[in-house]
Amino acid sequence: MVADSRSAMMVTKETMTGVTLLKVDGILDSTTYLPLRDEIIKAALAEPAAVIVDVTELAVPTQSAWAVFTSARWHVGTWPETPIALICSGQEGRDAVARNGVTRYVPIYPTIADAVLAISQRDAQLGRRRARGNLTADLGSLARSRRLVEGWLSAWALDELIPVAKVIVTTLVENVLQHTDTAPNIRLEADGATVTIAVEDGSHRLAELPEGTDGRHRPSGLSIVAALSRVWGNAPTSSGKTVWAVLGPENRL
Repeated sequence: MVADSRSAMMVTKETMTGVTLLKVDGILDSTTYLPLRDEIIKAALAEPAAVIVDVTELAVPTQSAWAVFTSARWHVGTWPETPIALICSGQEGRDAVARNGVTRYVPIYPTIADAVLAISQRDAQLGRRRARGNLTADLGSLARSRRLVEGWLSAWALDELIPVAKVIVTTLVENVLQHTDTAPNIRLEADGATVTIAVEDGSHRLAELPEGTDGRHRPSGLSIVAALSRVWGNAPTSSGKTVWAVLGPENRL
């Protein structure tokens, strides 16, 4: 349960069958906009099947503040791409959300059952697959990460991306072992068009490309990741960070 003392807002978190439900009660205004956005992002970064926000009891005096939900969706749109949906039992509330353009990016439903059904049907249509592996803080994790990625992609009939994926995961795991004293965890997600590789560690220091590369030095690991992937980035977490990279057909080696 999260409360903002500056104005009357409370966010209650529940978990059900892999879905995170956030019930928001109170006023959405300039003092609660960012805390609510960050709470949604934090829930999405934990990679539930979906984050569903119940706004039935939410008062929004300034209608433009509804954009908090599109802002949260934008922050997790590339990774982890956790679906975000709203529910509101009242037609007036649903109309207000739609009127402000939110439903172009974040759908709204009358009940949680409607939201879960729609999200599950969307995932089925996309053919979304996810896998996770916990590694140890030693060099043996380099080979293990490659074996896991190869096995998952082979099982998903995505063999053409195995070579580049093995390079990416090796580089990301190696960075964790070199620059932190924590054990890396890897996640793989495929949606039929792209594959996302994510490696989580316990350091809050974000990964950055080195500055001033003049070509005379050996490329850094992140330079290789940037060159071989469609896009890459950092996602701060409560326990550290996750570095992720998205691969598309154009990244095949």
